[in-house]
Amino acid sequence: MGSPEEKAPRPPSDITVFGANCTLHGLSHIFLPGGVSFRRLLWAAAFSASLSIFLLQVADRVIEYCKYPHVTLLDEMDSPVMYFPAITLCNYNSFRKSQIRRNDIFWMAGLLGVEQSDFDDFMAALGQPTDNSKFFPSKTFNMLEFVQRTSHNIEEMLLDCKYRGKDCGSENFTTIYTRYGKCYTFNSGLDGNPLLTTLKGGTGNGLEIMLDIQQDEYLPVWGETDETSYEAGIKVQIHSQDEPPFIDQLGFGVAPGFQTFVSCQQQLLQYLPPPWGDCKSSAMDSEFFSTYSITACRIDCETRYLLENCNCRMVHMPGTATVCTPEQYKDCADPALDFLVEKDNDYCVCQTPCNMTRYGKELSMVRIPSKASAKYLAKKFNRTEQYIGENILVLDIFFEALNYEKIEQKKAYEIAGLLGDIGGQMGLFIGASVLTILEIFDYLYEVKHYISSDTNTHTHTHTHTHTHTHTHTHTNTFINGRGRTLGTLRWNPTW
Repeated sequence: MGSPEEKAPRPPSDITVFGANCTLHGLSHIFLPGGVSFRRLLWAAAFSASLSIFLLQVADRVIEYCKYPHVTLLDEMDSPVMYFPAITLCNYNSFRKSQIRRNDIFWMAGLLGVEQSDFDDFMAALGQPTDNSKFFPSKTFNMLEFVQRTSHNIEEMLLDCKYRGKDCGSENFTTIYTRYGKCYTFNSGLDGNPLLTTLKGGTGNGLEIMLDIQQDEYLPVWGETDETSYEAGIKVQIHSQDEPPFIDQLGFGVAPGFQTFVSCQQQLLQYLPPPWGDCKSSAMDSEFFSTYSITACRIDCETRYLLENCNCRMVHMPGTATVCTPEQYKDCADPALDFLVEKDNDYCVCQTPCNMTRYGKELSMVRIPSKASAKYLAKKFNRTEQYIGENILVLDIFFEALNYEKIEQKKAYEIAGLLGDIGGQMGLFIGASVLTILEIFDYLYEVKHYISSDTNTHTHTHTHTHTHTHTHTHTNTFINGRGRTLGTLRWNPTW
């Protein structure tokens, strides 16, 4: 007995039947029984035009989405309490002349622009003995120790300090090194100190300090070098505690003889990562800093650049690598860093962080002391009136109001908007939905499945017929004399 034939697949619906029952608008008027008619041609033309417009609109929306557009939102938010920023200040003069010794001049002459023949004159300008008969220079020179010893001290510069009307002092400042030497940061949040807050805006609700810039300690200018300063005063940077100061490029100057008012407003900026924006959302790959910021990136990059090119680092740079000698400062470090900052725009490319805090500033100032207060201040600080006018400054930093600006980038066109636009165009031009598309794919699948099954069935039938054509069975039956069948012999020759 042969095996039963497989059940033939059910043929799909006729295209006319499918068109009449499909929910896609217009198909029921195109696939009608009968021949071609003018009415059917009109419907076919209308459907083709609508489908073309729909596809053009879809392409336009997809292209717009692939541009990854964004919008920037600006909002002003009130806050009952705000964290006060970090305030970093540096004296424009890096080294105090009273702390300079002849050995320092021997090693630092190149950095200070002093020629060998000018040593005695320079020492005289410093008020130091000019007799060098007993002078023997040291075999080595520690640049870090020199900076620590000769920089201005906050204990001597700070004459008065108040935060929100309460006294503060040098203990509220943290030492930090920059290109200006030893500087000081108020409210750094380091060493386990809690961040200071403020509950009100306006003057008197922030930091107010009186400083003596000590111009009598300024080194005489003997030549033009990277260490030469023509200014008198302090440089100030207002920044977040999450980023290190970059005061030589981002700070602003405060002059003696003035009371400077700095009104601040905090700005919280939120940028989008690629492909919508250009901000950096990944963690910082640095052995020196844990939190990414533009200034941290710049300092990290400058440090690596000097280590690669000079095999040493400057005093203000992070890490434990060897500090450059004065000769390395003059011949390699200063020129390399100047080139990197001013001309090389490809080596240190630092992306904007996706979240950052910035402080907008408005500065105003008045003369100090007035004629009425000059004698009083001179007597109070045991200085002359001229000294007070040339050295004393007052800095008042406060929030303008207890609010902050939030500047945020938002995606202007997301996937939900794209799908909504496509769905709207689909419904408007061809009256379709997702289920309509599924109907079409389901019908196409039935047609494909039927064609594949029909092809396999024809192939199987042809093979079966060919086999039986070439098979012959010979049967011989043997019967004994009583009419009983004794057996049957079958012979199947193989072709």
